[in-house]
Amino acid sequence: MDLMDLMQGQLSQGLLDQLSNQIGVDDKQKTATAATGIISTLMTAMAKNAQNPQGAASLANALEKDHDGSILDNISGLLNGNIGQTNQRAANGEGIIKHILGERQNGAVNMISQMSGLDSNKTSNLMTMLAPILMGMLGQQKKQQGLDVGGIASLLMNNVQQGQGSNPLMDMATRFLDQDGDGSVVDDILGGLGKKFLGNLFGGK
Repeated sequence: MDLMDLMQGQLSQGLLDQLSNQIGVDDKQKTATAATGIISTLMTAMAKNAQNPQGAASLANALEKDHDGSILDNISGLLNGNIGQTNQRAANGEGIIKHILGERQNGAVNMISQMSGLDSNKTSNLMTMLAPILMGMLGQQKKQQGLDVGGIASLLMNNVQQGQGSNPLMDMATRFLDQDGDGSVVDDILGGLGKKFLGNLFGGK
């Protein structure tokens, strides 16, 4: 199951337009590129966290309690702050990001900001909007496939491994997280990869 393809399915052109408007960006290309970087980074970080039993159990518990995929039925409402009866924790992008990235959050935002051309505040806001969607999608897959703790960890790791090589942004996220999210390595990572990957994965929408 390709999680990136599933996210592409969620992020229609109309939704990318809405995201751009919400964060105050005229260049939709920058929004789409940053979105790809954010999703790749969060997915890679979750895969790394799930490599140890405690991290895997924590993720599975969060999905079971708060992220059943129902938030995907009201993405527009999520972005507008009108979540209705939705579980508050399911819509809490800041809390989700803090749990996934921890102290690496600022470095990740800085990396994606430099890569996409969005300023750091807009990048951070976009990450806050996308995190609940990614968690909702993962929770939906957990429910549909009947995944246990090990199944969730395997799904994430398989997707990250498949993305490496074909998705330069996944490579970027992996290199960043493998160096413990040290912000000082961001320039080296971006310089090594170059700007050729700025053709975003959502451009075909």
